Amino acid sequence: MTLAALNQRLQSASGLAAKRSVQLASRHFEQRPLLPGLPGSPRCSVPNGDDTAALPDPMGHLLLAAEGMLPDFVERDPWFAGFCSIMVNVSDVTSMGGTPIAAVDVVFAGDKADNPRILEGMRAASDAYGVPIVGGHTGRAPGQAIVCVAILGRARQLITSFDARPGDDLLLAVDLRGSYRGRGNNFNAATCATSARLRSQHALLPELREAGLVHAGKDISMAGIPGTLAMLCESSGCGARLALDQIPIPEHVELERWLLSFPSYGFLLAARPSDTEAVLRGFHARGVACARVGEFHAAPQVDLSAGRDRVRYFDLEHTPLTGFCAPRLAGAARAGSEATAPAATFVEAEDTWL
Repeated sequence: MTLAALNQRLQSASGLAAKRSVQLASRHFEQRPLLPGLPGSPRCSVPNGDDTAALPDPMGHLLLAAEGMLPDFVERDPWFAGFCSIMVNVSDVTSMGGTPIAAVDVVFAGDKADNPRILEGMRAASDAYGVPIVGGHTGRAPGQAIVCVAILGRARQLITSFDARPGDDLLLAVDLRGSYRGRGNNFNAATCATSARLRSQHALLPELREAGLVHAGKDISMAGIPGTLAMLCESSGCGARLALDQIPIPEHVELERWLLSFPSYGFLLAARPSDTEAVLRGFHARGVACARVGEFHAAPQVDLSAGRDRVRYFDLEHTPLTGFCAPRLAGAARAGSEATAPAATFVEAEDTWL
């Protein structure tokens, strides 16, 4: 497959299309909300559009996020959907340089006999990641089960989606020691890992941030690697080149599928070139594949390269993705949001818009 043909397939992927529905939220909520009741009425530490909300705290920042599982996913694989409802929230907190503290859930278990498996999966992930479920709302309702989880974390210093800068190296860190769960694009390297390994992996990102080695990043979502990179660039108001031939990939997995996959442990990160080797060593020491896969540049476009070939994947200067963007891209977001945002599909986006 040529690079141009691959690019067309990536651009038409459903995971990327779902991210456009986040524009429904970006048109209705202010970019950087005030926090009334706190001393001096401060604003959130980062604008809306990051992996978690970040609230100023005497110890640094409190992190708050929520995730909902798509009903058809819950119906197909209730145990794994329950596990993922905790796992993806942990990744959101980790991607911000934080440590998860506790979670609460909302579960309407539906009317299927195996729906208690949802709670079993949640408990398994809670134990594996060391994140207690401290409350929530549980009930039954006819029809499909509904599963949502909110998580609280804390970070001394933040990794944000708004701080990638031209000249930064683009790094990809991902655990390749897993396999696909079913026929979809969920690459599971979590349920086969020990609790000690999972906790050690997630503890690394706060360590890297506090050492000053990483300053921006995002966890890889259902938008896949290039789609997640486009969201990161949209928030930071810059662009990037993604070198496809440098991406760590599991054996016997096709590149197209991997680029669209949701890995249970996967992050895109921005680091100064002088710090890249130290970051790579840190991940390799924890058994995680990590490589330099490109660089950030000033022009707000995301390009894909393979050898000498290069194609334009996303032009953020003229087309918004989520609409939660850096000030320099706000005009394009306003101009394009009405034309590109679906009217009723926001709930289908798998990530919180915070």
